[in-house]
Amino acid sequence: MLAIIAPGQGAQTPGMLAPWIENEENKALLTQWSDAIDLDLIHLGVHADADEIKDTANAQPLIVAAGLLSARSLGVTDKASYIAGHSVGEITAAALAGVLTPLDAMKLVRARGLEMARAAALAPAGMSAVLGGEREVVLAAIAQAGLVAANDNGAGQIVAAGDLSALATLAPEGARVRPLAVAGAFHTSYMEPAVEPVRALAASLIVSDAKVGVLSNKDGAVITSGREIVDRIVHQISHPVRWDLCMESLLKLTVTGVIEVAPAGTLVGLIKRATPAIEQLALKSPAELEGASAFANSHGGK
Repeated sequence: MLAIIAPGQGAQTPGMLAPWIENEENKALLTQWSDAIDLDLIHLGVHADADEIKDTANAQPLIVAAGLLSARSLGVTDKASYIAGHSVGEITAAALAGVLTPLDAMKLVRARGLEMARAAALAPAGMSAVLGGEREVVLAAIAQAGLVAANDNGAGQIVAAGDLSALATLAPEGARVRPLAVAGAFHTSYMEPAVEPVRALAASLIVSDAKVGVLSNKDGAVITSGREIVDRIVHQISHPVRWDLCMESLLKLTVTGVIEVAPAGTLVGLIKRATPAIEQLALKSPAELEGASAFANSHGGK
């Protein structure tokens, strides 16, 4: 049984769209999306440096565009039984499941990126990855510091978010703490100002029920109602991402293989450590398309 998964912010790298838009149809789509959301995705995906694409308002549309173009190039979505995305990757997942059109997905992620960047500018805050340690000990230390476990990624990785001074003192027993190069405390109450503007846009979009089950970051549940999927995407802006529960669900649903669409690598790494029984393939460039197609054929089917 096959699942397709889509990465979140932080997976972007300079030049990552260049190989995908060697395909003229992909390039035309990227140009169309750029015009529609008033953001030069070709520049960002081909020429921009790491600092420019680290900006939340740039990174989020870029990541969703990469996921959509790589999935389109692969063309095996109909073989998947489930689709999931991490954080902003949930918008990619919604489009791949047929909940949103690709163009509406780009409009939604553009608004999400802009509004989250604006919210981040209102108060100094940040995020740090906590690696290793006993899960309950790490969670207790995060709570005691007045922080939030904003991403519970499983596989010994939890991301704490909140006040910068509290993050600087965070030191759970048996764990390493690594500050992340982000400008805000995403998936916490710091992001509340971003929620209503994105909700208003989401309410104006035409939404369809999902063609396949979409795993939710909220609790790992499989959702097919299009409106509920979009509502959960909006809710997720200011609430934690439970990727650990999504991975548990993949295992319980007897998924045997996952393909991570571009910019791939992060999520398959987590799955390899947390649920090694599930085979993984990272679709990083068109060079992997042939192998990914064979992988989908071997695991696909409902």
